[in-house]
Amino acid sequence: MARIILFGGHGRVALLAESLLAERGDSVTAVIRNPAHEHDVRAAGAHPLVADVEQLDADALAELIVGYDAVVWSAGAGGGDPARTLAVDRDAAIRSADAAAHAGVSRYVMVSYFGSSPEHGVDPEHPFFHYAEAKAAADEHLRASSLDWTVLGPSALTFDEPSGRIDTRAETSDSVSRGNVAAAIAAALADDGTIRRTIRFNDGEVPVAEALRA
Repeated sequence: MARIILFGGHGRVALLAESLLAERGDSVTAVIRNPAHEHDVRAAGAHPLVADVEQLDADALAELIVGYDAVVWSAGAGGGDPARTLAVDRDAAIRSADAAAHAGVSRYVMVSYFGSSPEHGVDPEHPFFHYAEAKAAADEHLRASSLDWTVLGPSALTFDEPSGRIDTRAETSDSVSRGNVAAAIAAALADDGTIRRTIRFNDGEVPVAEALRA
């Protein structure tokens, strides 16, 4: 049984991942900002922990992380406010990686997006620009760390029923069900072969665990 702390614990992908992890016997603590979401987290099989990652420094985050076997970052500001996007998707994510290193928790899975890169090419006038900048900075910081990191880059998220099959060889972004992303989180945590790899994927034809091994 692994002890996992998952940030952004009330997100749609996160709740699905919590259920999958709990079903296989892992213990999941889901960090949430809103106490009203505790019931949903418990229903998914996770333990809610109310904390505002936007306000916590690296030392405070390390206190939350210490003692776990792995960190999953699935938190996000949700777009709309550029300043908050940078505060959560960039700054808090970077602090969480530093905190994991300080806490001695080396395994870290970052949920990013397919096109995340310093060369993302998004027009500065486009509303998506600040998110693209934030994710690129957080991903690059994680890759430069000493952590046993995995960056997952799903394409556009859908509410389709999860097929349990993805395509990790795609060169262009298409779409992927949230359930398949949740399955990829669970599979990555169970497969040390995903360490220090960036894995971009769409829905596809290869079972998730097998696709991550490819």
